[in-house]
Formats: sequence, C-alpha cells, structure tokens
Amino acid sequence: MSIKFGAAGNCDSFYKAGYKESAQMPGYLAKMGLDAYEYQCGNGVRTGAATAEKIRDEAIKNNITLSVHSPYYINLATPDKEKQEGSIGYIMQTLGLARIFKADRIVVNRGAIGKLTREQALENAKNTLVMAAERMKSEGYADIHLCIETMGKINQLGDLDEVMELCRVDDSFLPCIDFGHLNARSLGAIKEQKDYENILDTMQNRLGTDRAKIFHSHFSKIEYTKGGEKKHLTFEDEEYGPFFEPLAELIYKKGLEPTFICESAGTQAEDALYMKNAYLSNIK
Repeated sequence: MSIKFGAAGNCDSFYKAGYKESAQMPGYLAKMGLDAYEYQCGNGVRTGAATAEKIRDEAIKNNITLSVHSPYYINLATPDKEKQEGSIGYIMQTLGLARIFKADRIVVNRGAIGKLTREQALENAKNTLVMAAERMKSEGYADIHLCIETMGKINQLGDLDEVMELCRVDDSFLPCIDFGHLNARSLGAIKEQKDYENILDTMQNRLGTDRAKIFHSHFSKIEYTKGGEKKHLTFEDEEYGPFFEPLAELIYKKGLEPTFICESAGTQAEDALYMKNAYLSNIK
C-alpha cells in the first residue's frame, strides 16, 4: 500500500511509555501499525549526523517513511534580500538532514504577508522559490520534493490557490495540503465530502494527475477564531473539525496515494492510526 499514515513529532504516549529518544519513535510507530514519521525542525535544524543516522537506520528497519518539517521562521514572502537568502539557507539545511534520513520530502510553510498585499507577497514567494529550486538542483537535491503547506491563519500567505501557484514554480514541488488549516482559515467550510472533492479537484486541475496522486498532507482538528487557526486539538473534539471519514472514502475511490501526517495535540500517533483504519474500512 503506497498511501502512508504517520505522526508529526513524538506523541505524549511515547514519553509516558518511558521512551526518550526520537530514534525510538520509528519502532514505536511501527508497533502501532503506522508507516510514516515527520521529524520536526520547527525551531531550527539542530540534529547532528550521528543522531540523524540512528533515526534513519531505525526507520529503515521498521519500514517507516521519513519526512522533515523545516524551521517555522522561514519567510518565503519577504521582500528583504538578506532574509530571502536566509530562508533559502534554512531550506538547504533541512534538505541536508533529509538527505541523511533518505527522506524524499521536506515541508515548508511560512509566508508572512505583513504590510504587503497578497499579490506582492505571492510574487516575492515565487521569486524565493525560484532561487531555492536552482540551489536544490545545483547542490544535488533535485530528487527531494519541497512540499509547500497551506496555512491556517487568514493573514498568512498559503490559501489553496496560493499554494497551487507556488507549486507551479517547479515540477518537483508538491503541495502539503493541511486540511485542518484550510478548514480553520475558511472558518469551518469543510463540512461534506464535496468540500474535500473541490480541494482534490483543484489540485489535480492545477498541478496534474501525477503530483495530485502523491500529495503530502497534514491533518488535525483545529480550533479557530475570526482570524483563522487558534490551536490544534485531538480527534476527541466534536466541535471544530474537519472530520476525516469523508476524505478517507474519497481518497480510496480516487485511488490517490498521499502521505498523511497527523498533527493532533499530543495524540498524533493514535489519531493517525484512526485515520489509517478509517481508510482501510473502505476496502471491501
């Protein structure tokens, strides 16, 4: 089965079970029946080569597919040339870790608009990504997908159309469709299967079948206010959504093979398993 389900970072139950090192997480996830792990570098790429190799070896041993989340302080939309170069540098650092991991995906998600118009921010982000793609190719990272994430706050660059536009910068780029973010920034607009279908169809129409089939995804329920995302919740929440079951059925019917990374607050592994079982329930 090419579709993958896994967790972002280490869940609470991992630590409660007495585990301490991220290198133990691939084995923990495998015992649960999961098959993906997104390593978090939100506060910077600080993982040494020896630790990275240990995580990689454990992931290979346990058939866990690795991806890496890049630093949160990347700003693709900045007009400042120095900050632009800094953001590209952070992307390259993340790619270096992904290479050690033998991971083929990194996630990038920051697009602060600030005082810019959305159009200006989008053009700046395109320019940053053009330069990043050139660096990726010149430094031997062309085989790693840069996954551009949809964002949860309305004042951030990263709605569905903007992410589609940014992914068109280079054929190697994939969208990271965060359904919780899209639901939060639309103030709860993802309610029915047709709402999910509109997202998937937009992706296929804008990026083509090949990329749409293997897109990257984050999923969690997210509390929101009038500005969009407020905080990540667990699947126990029944108020905010979005709910995974309609999407699971659609993914199965369409024969798509994304990697689903759950970002629930502390129960990301358990909720990822719920997602996997929801998907498998469609197989008769």
